[in-house]
Amino acid sequence: MQPAPNDCEQFRSADFDSVIVRYGGELGIKGAWTRRFYERRLLKNIKSVLKRYEILYNRIIRKHGRLFLKTSLTTESSKKLARVFGVSSLSPALETTSKLDEIVDKSVFLAGLILREENTFAVKCRRVGHHPYTSTDVCREVGRRVLDAFPERCLTVNLKRPDETLGVEVRNDQAFVYSMVVEGAGGLPLGTQPRVVSLLSGGIDSPVACWLVMKRGCPIVPLYFDNAPFTDESTTERAMNVAKVLSEWAIGFPRRVYVTLNGPNLAEFKGKRRFERLTCILCKRMMYRIAEKIADMVRAEGIVTGEAIGEQVSQTLQNLRVLNSAVTKYPIHRPLLGFDKTETEQIARRIGTYEASIQKAKGCTAFPRKPVTRAKPHEVTEAEKALDIEDMVERSVKSLKIVNL
Repeated sequence: MQPAPNDCEQFRSADFDSVIVRYGGELGIKGAWTRRFYERRLLKNIKSVLKRYEILYNRIIRKHGRLFLKTSLTTESSKKLARVFGVSSLSPALETTSKLDEIVDKSVFLAGLILREENTFAVKCRRVGHHPYTSTDVCREVGRRVLDAFPERCLTVNLKRPDETLGVEVRNDQAFVYSMVVEGAGGLPLGTQPRVVSLLSGGIDSPVACWLVMKRGCPIVPLYFDNAPFTDESTTERAMNVAKVLSEWAIGFPRRVYVTLNGPNLAEFKGKRRFERLTCILCKRMMYRIAEKIADMVRAEGIVTGEAIGEQVSQTLQNLRVLNSAVTKYPIHRPLLGFDKTETEQIARRIGTYEASIQKAKGCTAFPRKPVTRAKPHEVTEAEKALDIEDMVERSVKSLKIVNL
C-alpha cells in the first residue's frame, strides 16, 4: 500500500494519532523466551531512535506481533523507525474502537482524503480477538459505505491491483485504520546477536557487508586501517563519512571507529622485493591478525570483511583460503561472498553509503604491478618468516585509537 502523490499533507490533516509497528517475520517463529528478549531489545532500540530525533510520544503499547506508538508525529516517526532492524513495516493510523460503525466511519473519513476520481480501491482487515463480525464483514461494509459516500468520484473496487488500499487492524476492543505502509529494514533487532569486528575501508563493499551483519542483529566494531603514506587523508575522511552513515542505522549504540596504523607494515612488505607479488596477501593477513587482537579486546565473536569471490585479485578462492589461515581464534564472515558488484551497489544506494563511498580518495599506492592470483601457502609462509610478524601486529595494536563520530 503506497500513498497517493500528495498524501503527506493530507495525512497531517487527518490527525493520525498512532503508528502501527510490525515485527519482522522471524520474530514470530522464535520460542517464547527468545521472542520476549528480541521484543524488549526492539523496543529499546525504537525508544533510542525516538529520543535521538526528539519525537514526542505518549506511550508505546506492546501487543502480540505489534507495537502501537501513540504520537501525533506519525509521518516523521514512521520514516525514522523504518531504519530500525527488526521492523518489517509501519503505518500511520487512526485509532478508534472495535465497534463496526466507528471503524466504518473512520475508514470513510480516510478514504475521502486519499481516493481520487476514478480510483480503484480495496479494503483489507486483520482481526485479533472475539467480535460480533468477521474480517470479511468489515471489508464489505467499509467498501459499501465508501462507494455510497463518494458517488461523484466514480470509484470502483479492485481486489487484485487497487490504486489504494484501506487497511483495518482490529485488536480486541481497539481498531486502527490506515492506508500507507512504510517498508522497514527487516532482519533481527540490533543487539540480539554478539558484536563483530568489521573491516571498514570506506569503499563500496565493506559498508554493505557491515550493514548486512547489522541486519542480522550483530553490532559492529568498525576497524579502519590507516595505510599512510601509501594513502592520504582523503582516504581516511571517506571511511569516516561512511561510518557516520552506518551509525544512523545503529542509533543507541556507540558511534565510533577503531583506527590503527598499517602503513609501516606495508613499508616492510614493500621492502622485501622478492615478495612484491604477495604484498596484498601479506597486507590482508596482517589486517586479519590485528582484527583478531581487537576482537579479543572488545569480546567480539567474529571478523567481517567485504570480500566477494573474484572481486579483486586478492579475492580468488585460492587467495581467500590462504588469507583464512592467518587467524585461528575467530571465524571470518563474508556476507558478500556470492554477490556481484551490481547487487552490492544496489544495496549501497538503498542504505545511503554509496555517495560517501564514491567520494574522491587516493588509492593505495602499495599495490604491486603483478599481484599474485593463486598464492601458495608455502610461499606466504616463507615470506612471513623473513618478517617479525608478531612485532608488527603488536606495533599496530599499540597505535590503536578510537575516533568518536
